[in-house]
Amino acid sequence: MVKASKGGRRRTRNVLRRRARERGLSPITRALQKFAVGERASVNLDPSEHRGQPHVRFQGRTGVVAAARGKAYVLDVLDGCKRKQIIVRPEHLRKMP
Repeated sequence: MVKASKGGRRRTRNVLRRRARERGLSPITRALQKFAVGERASVNLDPSEHRGQPHVRFQGRTGVVAAARGKAYVLDVLDGCKRKQIIVRPEHLRKMP
């Protein structure tokens, strides 16, 4: 048997796939978004940009911006019953109302 791959993007064929009308380059305004500390944001992975991409288990999770760190943001997210801090670039975040 062939040994199964253990990379960080394994089993993500459907999660990290864009729909037909969304393919191509991402809009630059998505990378230039600003978030304030305490603001709610949702993790929405952009498969075309690998830098600052959190683990795929955080796809769709909503958290609170805890701090800014360089070009990225520290997000407090619940993973099950545990609160975790993830470092995410703004192109993988969406503002929540």
